[in-house]
Amino acid sequence: MIIMQGRVVFLVGLALLASILTGCATPKGEDPKYLASQPVYVEPPQQSTGAIYQTASALSLFEDIKARRVGDILTIVLNENTNAEKKADTTLDKSSESGIGVPKLFGQTVPELENSLSAGHKFETTGDSKQSNKLEGSITVTVAKVLSNGNLVVQGEKWITINHGEEFIRIRGIVRPLDIGPDNSISSTKVADAQILYSGKGTMARANKPGWLTDFFLSPLMPF
Repeated sequence: MIIMQGRVVFLVGLALLASILTGCATPKGEDPKYLASQPVYVEPPQQSTGAIYQTASALSLFEDIKARRVGDILTIVLNENTNAEKKADTTLDKSSESGIGVPKLFGQTVPELENSLSAGHKFETTGDSKQSNKLEGSITVTVAKVLSNGNLVVQGEKWITINHGEEFIRIRGIVRPLDIGPDNSISSTKVADAQILYSGKGTMARANKPGWLTDFFLSPLMPF
């Protein structure tokens, strides 16, 4: 009994340590995967001041406002709507029967030894699972990298503080310049390898999260 109690205390201590480490998660704005990217500084060439036309202050007549360089900003319109449904029905039925006829003993039938044996087994199970997710809004990100084929790696985050709670949206992925609209925006459904995170911190987030003891009893560490 003493060994069992010591084991339970040890497992509860592990769950408490995991809860403390989870509370020390990366604070706001310090995840390098979602930090805003700064444009690459290029040293301008030495310009001659003897001419009227100066390339350093020239404007391109054929340049649009679409993001294409590291540090440029791009607006991603969140339009995520997923629905999943799964249903399973299983039925298993098995039966068997065997019998022994009237045996003969010393040439005489013995009805008392007649016997029969039967067995049956039936198993039925039904499972039904449904899940629906919807996320709408917009977030402006920056271009973190320009790939060799011209595609853009974008990343960014948005934090909203309301009363005593904070909510944030983080997104990272790859976009194709051809899919960017004239207003420099793109739908989230056209972001490849998209990593979208919507979560929160504060009083409301803690109210919707079970305590560490509940997590322990629902974790694989629970011995029974």
